[in-house]
Amino acid sequence: MSKKQVVLIGGGGHCKSVIEAIQSDEHIDFIGVVDAQKLENVLGVAYLGDDSILQDLVNQHYQFLITVGNIGAPNLRIKLFDKIKSLNGLFTTGISPNALVAKSSSIGEGTVIMQHAIVNAEVVIGKNCIINSKALLEHETTIGDHVHISTGVIVNGQCKIGNNCFIGSGSVIGNNVTIADNSIIGAGSVVLKDIKEAGTFFGQPARKFK
Repeated sequence: MSKKQVVLIGGGGHCKSVIEAIQSDEHIDFIGVVDAQKLENVLGVAYLGDDSILQDLVNQHYQFLITVGNIGAPNLRIKLFDKIKSLNGLFTTGISPNALVAKSSSIGEGTVIMQHAIVNAEVVIGKNCIINSKALLEHETTIGDHVHISTGVIVNGQCKIGNNCFIGSGSVIGNNVTIADNSIIGAGSVVLKDIKEAGTFFGQPARKFK
């Protein structure tokens, strides 16, 4: 089987975490990093240039991952994802070899599953998501597009997390809970009831902050 030749978009801290998480995947070969700021390299992965070279990279049939982080609103990740799609670029998925991902799960294009994450039976994850280190997604949960499930989050069974959400580190989402699109859940929060309208929520149990 030939390796997937992958270009990383964004060369900051999250990019370094992604490289560390998936570089031991024998099916992936990192071509380089694209970033608006000129870099020497990122953990030994070559800097290729800025966004002006994206069309050329698409024409060479490389695949892409967005490696810009998302704390709160995912606007930049969405903008970059949509730009590459508009150029007819192709996205791969990045899954750490030490993550546990059920065969019955579904992982959308451009999504990265980080180290020691667990994705259980019949979980559906949308496109361009971050499932961060040690996150747990329990059975039959659905995660929308452009979502960041941060480090150590527990999402229990049959939950529905809407598009563009951010779930902060160490949060717990109870069984069968639905969270509206564009919601932000602060670190360490416990969500036991449906969140029907977008907002920022903190606490145990989580309450709307704004």
